[in-house]
Amino acid sequence: MTIPDALARVRDAAAARGLEIELRERPAASSLHEAAALLGLTSADIVKTLVVKRSDDSYLFALIPGDRAISWPKLRALVGVNKLRLPEPELALAATGYERGTIVPIGSAQDWPVYADASIAGRRIAMGAGAHGYSLFVDADDLITAYQAVVADISQPAAP
Repeated sequence: MTIPDALARVRDAAAARGLEIELRERPAASSLHEAAALLGLTSADIVKTLVVKRSDDSYLFALIPGDRAISWPKLRALVGVNKLRLPEPELALAATGYERGTIVPIGSAQDWPVYADASIAGRRIAMGAGAHGYSLFVDADDLITAYQAVVADISQPAAP
């Protein structure tokens, strides 16, 4: 998918849910920390959208602040399953229509359930925009409402 197509898909999906977003072009970044610096943000202001695979081959999205890591035990307990994992890049692409590093629930190929870490509530966040070299800005509460996300403590401090 081309960058204009991916960005249009994100814009259209946001509009369909009444979600106000801002798409901002930025220089390429080799890490989340570099992207935060380029945008004048902290790592905590960038939210990673992790695609998580269940054992039944369905998926979910976990929204985790950039300065934290997913807590597998907390997420498994919340979802009520014994096994969850990050899929291979080609499976994540097939499940969402987006490449790793650009994944966002907005405009995903499938509307998978969204689980948001409680620490993002009440904040304006940046996240993937469906295309490399772009960031999406949105009010987390509006995103949570638009996607009926489950909000819970699903993260832990990131390893140093």
